[in-house]
Amino acid sequence: MNDDYRAEPTPSHRSPGRPSPGQPSPASLSVDAHPPRRIAELVEEVGVGKARMALLPMALLAFLAGVYIAIGAMLYTLVMTDLQAGLGVGRWIGGMAFSLGLVLVVVAGAELFTGNNLIVMALAARKITTRELLRNWSVVYAGNFAGAVAAALLVWAAGTYGIGGGRVAETANAIAAAKAGLPFGEALLRGIACNVLVCLAVWLCYASHSVTDRVLAIVFPIAAFVALGFEHSVANMYFLPVAMLHDAEGVTAAGLIANLLPVTIGNMIGGGAFVAGVYWVIYLRKN
Repeated sequence: MNDDYRAEPTPSHRSPGRPSPGQPSPASLSVDAHPPRRIAELVEEVGVGKARMALLPMALLAFLAGVYIAIGAMLYTLVMTDLQAGLGVGRWIGGMAFSLGLVLVVVAGAELFTGNNLIVMALAARKITTRELLRNWSVVYAGNFAGAVAAALLVWAAGTYGIGGGRVAETANAIAAAKAGLPFGEALLRGIACNVLVCLAVWLCYASHSVTDRVLAIVFPIAAFVALGFEHSVANMYFLPVAMLHDAEGVTAAGLIANLLPVTIGNMIGGGAFVAGVYWVIYLRKN
């Protein structure tokens, strides 16, 4: 999810003749975005490059993605502290704040595990091997974890959550405690739903031609998954460790593993099967 968004000229749809009275101009019906079939082709092509990326840049870009998602999580935690708004509005505002993380991943360039579940399209087309896919996922997952934990350590060491008389730390601890207490099945299903929306946000980015397009494509799906309480594995790599560093009650290393396992599996199903798999069958499968 680094510099793989390729802008292409959008063909003109203008008719040489004048439209009949009462008829909209053909140009007014055009959409300045790649059509879904072209998006699928781009996702497949980019997936090959991601799977075969050299180890060092892959690991460094994965580390950056973990940091970027953690930055979005930091902002979310701050915004949700003492937020005087209704339940839905408040969660939506928090989701808008969290979307900064994926904006940084896409626009600045980084490798995010959840977005890279779309590489399944390249595997389905037999353009990469299962080994290449698993190599990417394992390196990126580890890099994301390292980046998120590094950000958590920075926040803890800098005393960032001490602002507001410690209320921000209390919010962070409450967020993590709720995640650590999720039953396996519930965490799995929330992970599936989350990465459907995350991968749709990335999918929409492939349709875009500008930074503004990409930001708008990201914000709404990401804000939706946060507001609805779905579970993102990389975000949880920050939320739970930062709470552990702040001595959150009931948040332990065992709780971190118990959360990440089902959420990660759910993320892979949501992004790899329900987005990449379904769109590959629709647009790229050869009979």
